[in-house]
Amino acid sequence: MKTVTARAHTNIALIKYWGKKDPDLILPYTSSVSLTLADFYTDTTVSFDPTLKADQFHLDGIAKPAGKVSQFLDLVRHRADIPTYARIESHNHVPTAAGLASSAAAFAALALAGSRAAGLDLSPSALSRLARRGSGSASRSIFGDLAIWHRGHDDASSVAEALPPTTLPLRMLVVMVDTSRKAIGSRALMANTVATSPYYPAWVTTNENAVQAMVEALAANDFAQVGHLTEQSSMQMHATILAADPAFTYWQPETLTAWAIVKQLRAQGIPAYATMDAGPNVKILTLSPYVEQIKAALAPTFGERLLTTGPGPAARVLTEVPNA
Repeated sequence: MKTVTARAHTNIALIKYWGKKDPDLILPYTSSVSLTLADFYTDTTVSFDPTLKADQFHLDGIAKPAGKVSQFLDLVRHRADIPTYARIESHNHVPTAAGLASSAAAFAALALAGSRAAGLDLSPSALSRLARRGSGSASRSIFGDLAIWHRGHDDASSVAEALPPTTLPLRMLVVMVDTSRKAIGSRALMANTVATSPYYPAWVTTNENAVQAMVEALAANDFAQVGHLTEQSSMQMHATILAADPAFTYWQPETLTAWAIVKQLRAQGIPAYATMDAGPNVKILTLSPYVEQIKAALAPTFGERLLTTGPGPAARVLTEVPNA
């Protein structure tokens, strides 16, 4: 066994994933398409130690309950046929639980570091399936740039893969409306949306159709269509959440302000499209020549709460050292 440190980046779904038809295997109701981001990532170190009586987990230097991490590593231990507990050290370079896909990066990094530390050498597809068991969107963070997560129908077929790279100079601006921990976690809200929103079946059909349209738009380098599909998927997802019982929204007043600015920019001919995940922060999909104009429009309201990023790399091993 080894001590392995791996890095995985967050991803933002252009065509959304929201809702599980199998909560145990984390099989989604719809496929999804995502963009991996360069500037937000998690570094995780895993070392299996025969002297440990339980897993030990530290996040950003602070000891945390190892519950979900241990449950995930049980999958690794089963596959590697080892009983050994592990030390896990994770460092998030992204706000945690604020709608910026920190869990996607976290479980993709844990899947890679944990499997390699246990002596496994999994293919990207196998890593994607494993990461999915921790967080659905983590299946996509195994891959860089653009990825598609096929909803599938079982553990083997629900897997992500890389999409062909586009020549579009994609960029994403992140408007940090609120980076505090969310009032309701994604998993709980997903389950309630599936169970109670009368819009949910229509959203599944519409969103699944949008996946193929997005793949075609990316292949054609049609940014207007890419942007339109991105914004529509987000708005339809949040409308479906709002229609659940009880009604709920992650949006805050400044979320609407940012969206209004994006619409004004687009009316002026600047290609900018808003997307929001499970949180109030607004992500703006655009092309590199327009980044500074968009930042200038947002700065009077949001000041320094603006981040700019672009396509990021696949999950990768940073260090790998045999245990003594």
